[in-house]
Amino acid sequence: MSGVMERTLAILELLGRHPEGMQVSLIASELDMPASAAHRLLKELSQYGYVRQLRNQGDYALTIKLAGIGLAFLARTGVPDITQPILDRLAADTRELVRLSVIDGDDLVWVGVAQGAVAGLRYDPGREQGIKVHLACSSGGHAWLSTMSDEEVLEKIGAQGLKPDFIPGPSAPATITEVLKSVEEARQRGYAISVDSYHAGMGAMAMPVRSGETGAVIGCLSIAGPAVRVTPAQMQEFYPLLKEAAEEIGGAAEASFFFNRSRAHAPNTETETETRQAG
Repeated sequence: MSGVMERTLAILELLGRHPEGMQVSLIASELDMPASAAHRLLKELSQYGYVRQLRNQGDYALTIKLAGIGLAFLARTGVPDITQPILDRLAADTRELVRLSVIDGDDLVWVGVAQGAVAGLRYDPGREQGIKVHLACSSGGHAWLSTMSDEEVLEKIGAQGLKPDFIPGPSAPATITEVLKSVEEARQRGYAISVDSYHAGMGAMAMPVRSGETGAVIGCLSIAGPAVRVTPAQMQEFYPLLKEAAEEIGGAAEASFFFNRSRAHAPNTETETETRQAG
């Protein structure tokens, strides 16, 4: 890894995955850089208030400054104001976890969550907000991929990788053929399913969120919970509620400059695919 900017951003991203902090030597090892370079960059980030040393000669951790910038940006996009009431209602109706991911450039990123389970088994992904969705093993990823051609699916999986940087569930796709099969089933069904894939013991379903004005895909909406409760049969019952909520978010998206900006730079994948096939 070379370049001051690349190394600095890599340190911030790494510390974002380790809120408890990390030793300089471990940071350097994880990012394959000299310990002296890691220490110098951490000192500079500390001077600007982005990291702090938890104790003298101890671990470095992110401060709240970077998170504050992100939260302030997200609040100003209008996304939470538009979507949170819809997420809360869907979570209350299904009594399961509801999450919204949005397309940001070439990535799908989780930005909204509502927990509807009030007792018993529940899934609480407290550290997943703001991170990129792993496309190959998640229902949200498969829902987004289902709006693309197979060639585009291969490009996306090739760019991100088939295997995530965490331990997935035992049923996570092991080959690109399995991903393509699941994506095709999602196209036919209208929503994607994953069971024991993203996490062991978790069942999830997701569908694309499309702009109510143009039909362009702007994100994905999912319902997840313990697989013993969120079964394929239960997903069929949830489908009308999920579809209604996704359409409502798509219809309200015009009120957010973020969705309008994303739409301006993101093609309508289905339209482009049809044009290529016709040509």
